[in-house]
Amino acid sequence: MKVVRVDDCPLVPWRNGGGRTRELLAWPHADDWQVRVSVAEIEADGPFSAFAGIDRCFAVLEGAGVVLSLPQGDVRLTPIDAAVSFAGEAAPMCRLIDGPTRDLNLMVRRGAGRPSMQRSPTAGVLWRGLFAEGTLWWSVDAGESLPSLSGWTLCL
Repeated sequence: MKVVRVDDCPLVPWRNGGGRTRELLAWPHADDWQVRVSVAEIEADGPFSAFAGIDRCFAVLEGAGVVLSLPQGDVRLTPIDAAVSFAGEAAPMCRLIDGPTRDLNLMVRRGAGRPSMQRSPTAGVLWRGLFAEGTLWWSVDAGESLPSLSGWTLCL
């Protein structure tokens, strides 16, 4: 099992100056990835970067939320809302509802899989990766306890 803590990842400014990103995973290679997971800090209104040939999932983790202008219309997202999926080419305009946000991004190269996020685990679902916002305790079938996962951590 590999564990990646958000605070252990470098904070990189966006090219458009509207935020900063911590890349938790770029697989199989950082410069030619099929799957990318990142936590973004959006600090100002502005467009998302375009990612041709990429399918994206986006969820608000902290802050009041955002409004994304997607081809199907405006979508308001807060920390309690389900993730939204969209084509990377869409490069939606993003408006902050009330101040900066922290957001989870899952990007998958089209044809390599289908990005999906769920807010909480569902019984019987085989997970491929897990991002914990808060400390997570878990157990397996026979009640065997596994180590806790601290908040703001990606587990693969």
